[in-house]
Amino acid sequence: MSAVPPLLTIDRAAFRADIDALAAITDPARPWTRRSFSPLFLEGRAYLARRFAEAGLDVRIDPAGNLIGRWAAEDPAAPVLMTGSHSDTVPDGGRFDGIAGVAASLAAVRAMRAAGYRPRHTVEVVDFLAEEPSEWGLSCIGSRGMAGALGPRELAMAGPGGEPLAAAIDRIGGSVADLGSAKRSDVAAFVELHIEQGPVLETEGIPIGIVSGIVGIGRVRVRFAGVAGHAGTVPMAGRRDAGLAVARLLLAVRDGARAHPGNGHFTATVGVLRLEPGGANVLPGAAEAIVDIRAEIDGAMTRFIEALSAMAAAAAEAEGCRVEAFEVVSRTTAAVCDPGLGADIAEAARRLGLGTRPLASGAGHDAAFLARVAPSAMLFAPSRVGKSHCPEEWTDPDALADAADVLLGTLMLRDAAFAPPA
Repeated sequence: MSAVPPLLTIDRAAFRADIDALAAITDPARPWTRRSFSPLFLEGRAYLARRFAEAGLDVRIDPAGNLIGRWAAEDPAAPVLMTGSHSDTVPDGGRFDGIAGVAASLAAVRAMRAAGYRPRHTVEVVDFLAEEPSEWGLSCIGSRGMAGALGPRELAMAGPGGEPLAAAIDRIGGSVADLGSAKRSDVAAFVELHIEQGPVLETEGIPIGIVSGIVGIGRVRVRFAGVAGHAGTVPMAGRRDAGLAVARLLLAVRDGARAHPGNGHFTATVGVLRLEPGGANVLPGAAEAIVDIRAEIDGAMTRFIEALSAMAAAAAEAEGCRVEAFEVVSRTTAAVCDPGLGADIAEAARRLGLGTRPLASGAGHDAAFLARVAPSAMLFAPSRVGKSHCPEEWTDPDALADAADVLLGTLMLRDAAFAPPA
């Protein structure tokens, strides 16, 4: 039976200073904006690399573009206990999203080192490359690389100025020529701290969320073809208005998602909509929507995409239009968080006198890709009124520090349970 590790806590002032310093590296006209691959992103990375080194970590960028700080165990063959998150942001959002997880992981390592703790595992703190959707049309780029899920199709995606993703990864310090070595088989466990990005924990007054699973995300492009015409001269009767077809689809998506049976977390949203040719006095001859579908159960995603095809066909028929394209643009599978790591999170919180509750993550995270190579888990800190991906995103500093203490305790519990091979 493993020994119970000492109860340690992080340096709260240093933790908050790191969060504030990263938040300050932003486009001043659009706080808090630090897009992946941008000069501001590289400035933030340089700050993190310095802080990693100051904490005694060996710092490198792996071939997939992940910034890694490594604390080697005495046994060079010891597996890796990994923690971290991401430092890139969406436009106009990200004061805590991602940043909190990287800073908390660093704070946990600093606390262990300050106490003279010697880990049985090698510990790695990771700032994953481009967790947020990037200008290359892809999210979770670095964690995909660690999971071996970054292939020729993804690497060929073009970003600003036509730059291929492969060239962008090389530009920020990765090495696509060596990408195969980014795939990990030495990770014993991965734990990620994140803000909830929803209202549940704050509403219920519970300080720590233990994530049960991370939704799979599907995006489907639906394009309708109608007949364009003059807005003032084409009679209302007999119009073939592609805009009305897509409007019917939007309502069908909402109603279908609301009617979804209670098999885990499920949402469907249309956040991208285009009418063509786009004139105020022109009847839309074409319309296009991107449907975002999120499901904790993969089968629910499959069934909804099948139903979505029928919804689009019915919407087109009702307006005398046709479905010109129905394309599944991207799809990731749902990830189940490791119950053993979840139990460690619960025990670490209990030792600190903090309440917990399980909940699913409706947002995607790097932990979903790490779950393909190692047992993975997440813990959430409360978000004020559930806001995220906007300038108003906020988590109380003390609540965030409590969650960082839980992360620290979780890492130590998992490390103490390590049994080296005989």
